[in-house]
Amino acid sequence: MNAIEVHQVHKSFGKVTALAGVDLAVPQGEVLGLLGHNGAGKTTLVRILATLLAPDSGRVVINGHDVVREPVAVRRQIGLAGQHAAIDDALTGRENLELVGTLYRLGKATVGVRAREILERLSLDDAADRPVRTYSGGMRRRLDVGASLVGRPSVLLLDEPSTGLDPVARLELWGLIRDLTADGTTVLLTTQALEEADYLARDIVVLQHGSVIAHGTTAELKARLGHTAITVVIEDHADLARAGGLLAGISAGEPEIDTATTSVVIRMAEGSSGLATAVRLLDDARISIADIGVRAPSLEDVYLSLTDAKGALR
Repeated sequence: MNAIEVHQVHKSFGKVTALAGVDLAVPQGEVLGLLGHNGAGKTTLVRILATLLAPDSGRVVINGHDVVREPVAVRRQIGLAGQHAAIDDALTGRENLELVGTLYRLGKATVGVRAREILERLSLDDAADRPVRTYSGGMRRRLDVGASLVGRPSVLLLDEPSTGLDPVARLELWGLIRDLTADGTTVLLTTQALEEADYLARDIVVLQHGSVIAHGTTAELKARLGHTAITVVIEDHADLARAGGLLAGISAGEPEIDTATTSVVIRMAEGSSGLATAVRLLDDARISIADIGVRAPSLEDVYLSLTDAKGALR
């Protein structure tokens, strides 16, 4: 059963098309990673899912409820942590969470228990009774994510949740998201951190100018590249260009030559046999190798193969 279903959703702002017929689905208890450059339409889609925007056309359903026809029912199902923290600086961390609980019309005892649980889980219990204006950026971000959990939503919308978090806090947040999905929570995650999507998401959707340009599991998307990367570090800088020329003959595409690191990166369909071939070619040419390694395709490789730095299709 799908917790989120998006069917042919369009949204424009004047002459700017934000979403151009987006289709996606998120099974119950799964994490969908939504990737794309700035302006690809990720936040617009999140705002539609959260009933903050109405689509121009198409249909969005969350747990069987239409976001346009049944917005109140949808809001009872979801939690939202947007790109910018929506918390009150004048209140303490605990008071912020208790305020959210009160807005959910939870009982006083329940509000206190949930606030305490969230503060402990996000390592904010020591700062629980300090005004939020004294919090660091990472602490504020964690509290904002925590506020989205007070109502124990069955569907969680996270728009770049790890922005501003240090590595330890990021790992804590990832652990929390995994715990939530293990308990049946469905998560739609937008992120610019590809390792975050790779770690958390089973399915990935890549948006480009408001359209879906790729969709699949992380394994399926990586398999589309069909190659591994072999990096060869050449011992003598004078041999770098010659090494690049030799390895071009076995590379799937132009080798990447880095003069700063004296290295050549080639792409091979078969990593292990390609490694042996590369070593033999360079050895026959009497070119000394300082280091050599093989790396399987990453989600970053997939993303970069689909888009360039400006977000235009290659």
